[in-house]
Amino acid sequence: MTKKRLLILALILVVAAAAVVVWLVTRGPGKEYTITLNSGIPGGVAAQEIKAYSGRKITVAEAPVREGYVLDGWYTDANLTEAWNMDEQTVASDMTLYAAWDKDTGDAVQNVTNDKDFSKMRTPGSQEEAYAYKAFFLPAIDGISQPYVGDTMPYYEDGVYYIYYLKEAGDSYNHSVYLATTEDFLTYKEYDEPIIEASRSGGQDAWVGTGSVVKVGEQYYFFYTGHNNSATQAEAERILVAVGDSPFRFEKKPEWCIKPDNSLGQKQDFRDPQAYLDPETGNIILTVTASQSNVARILKYTVTPSLAGVSYDGIIFSNPVGNFWNLECSDTFRIGDTWYITYSAQDDTLWYASSDTPYGPYGAPTRLDAKLFYAAKHVEDGKNVYMVGWARRSESPSSTEDVMAWGGNLIVQKLVQREDKTLALLPVDALANSYSVRRALAADASHIYLNAGGEFAFADAFTCYESFKLSGSFTFTGTGSFGLSFDFMNQANKKKLIMISPEKGTLSLAFNEGRTPITETAVSLTPGETYSFTYIQEGSVGTFYIDDLAALTVRIYGASGKTIQLFAENNAVQFTSLREYTQP
Repeated sequence: MTKKRLLILALILVVAAAAVVVWLVTRGPGKEYTITLNSGIPGGVAAQEIKAYSGRKITVAEAPVREGYVLDGWYTDANLTEAWNMDEQTVASDMTLYAAWDKDTGDAVQNVTNDKDFSKMRTPGSQEEAYAYKAFFLPAIDGISQPYVGDTMPYYEDGVYYIYYLKEAGDSYNHSVYLATTEDFLTYKEYDEPIIEASRSGGQDAWVGTGSVVKVGEQYYFFYTGHNNSATQAEAERILVAVGDSPFRFEKKPEWCIKPDNSLGQKQDFRDPQAYLDPETGNIILTVTASQSNVARILKYTVTPSLAGVSYDGIIFSNPVGNFWNLECSDTFRIGDTWYITYSAQDDTLWYASSDTPYGPYGAPTRLDAKLFYAAKHVEDGKNVYMVGWARRSESPSSTEDVMAWGGNLIVQKLVQREDKTLALLPVDALANSYSVRRALAADASHIYLNAGGEFAFADAFTCYESFKLSGSFTFTGTGSFGLSFDFMNQANKKKLIMISPEKGTLSLAFNEGRTPITETAVSLTPGETYSFTYIQEGSVGTFYIDDLAALTVRIYGASGKTIQLFAENNAVQFTSLREYTQP
């Protein structure tokens, strides 16, 4: 090879080497940056650092692990609003990434195509007529009108829950007693004929009021209220009885009654006998609600099985709060070593008080749920205790002002005792578990962050199906309200809100974007703490639960087929692990 060729080759090599150097500077590893990975695992390693080069994608060799959760991506902000796409985005600076976690529920979103179409049902009334109520039982239309469930009188025997109830409207004559049975609180068998019918020829039970069933030996006793306020009756209300050899058939004993004791000084308000078998004596104990000196009270009677002996044992409870003229549908029962008395106050809520002995003295009463869950009584099956009542309705589904009509849907909630012996309501296990089909959210992710000032902030989250369950967790830092928002007639100013209000200490239902309060219950929540919620709705009836801290029964008309939003005002709220389920 000539010197000239060697020189040319050397020059080529020098140029090539220079090009490599230039490529390494412009195309090579580049500047090194520090990426801080914040796992956000409570009690775990708060953060770890990895190195990445400019223009390169981030690779996490060992992703953090959190028991019971799955990693749901990384975000550039602690509020999890700006996602970092590991497959597409490249590094340009030092940065911190925050892990988003989703509860590992062991299921996947399913594609369902048989949902009921509500798009052509343009009024709340047409939607209500289209609902096929199952768990929240509603009597069948009898050809005249839609009947409703009034005060319930539950009884349990051999795996069957007998739910006697005052039937409002339809073919029921003056609140006659009808029956529906269930074995699981999911489906009900309705009986067409009345169990106790109001007298069509007058007499003391021209109207029938609440009562109860008790079994003594092989005999069933149905004690109930007979109401007649005509001028020919000495007392407007007396306690009456019917006797039968099965829980399906009872024969009235018109010659038997209990009249208001003279010491009460009134003859108008004497009702709602609740019967119990005293296992020690074999006698029947009755509690009766009444009034004395314009104070609502609960009385105790003892009745022998022959019905021949009746003794008035006095007052066991006097209303200490509010101006209630009657403590309706009272009930007493024991959980563990504590005795409880429950009652529903007129136009108010379900209350309870506790005692160390069967019939008092009782401590200060506390509310359970709110006024749309009314006249509930307990029933137990040897394993669990339930409260069986009815969910109030509006006279018109189009109303945006009140939910105050008498009678509605049957509703059952599980009653549990906390460690401090206070009581809480939870969903019935069988009902909650029946929602097993996981649905896609209306949101893009299973977490939503809302940071709102004085104006409401909304974010699409779920879909209002005919029957569904929602669940998730939340934590907050402010004092304003937040919760679920339901569409009403596509009018923004008429949204129906389930509102959690930390500063007020309430869980409430309000219409017209919060301006019209409907009902509320108390709940105490702490900023920065994480709480779980569950919401179950069938038709227009729903109940919202916050852990075992609070339960609120609601009535939401006209929202089916629409998006359910999360909202906040004067608060910063992080919702996580959001889920929606329907039934198979």
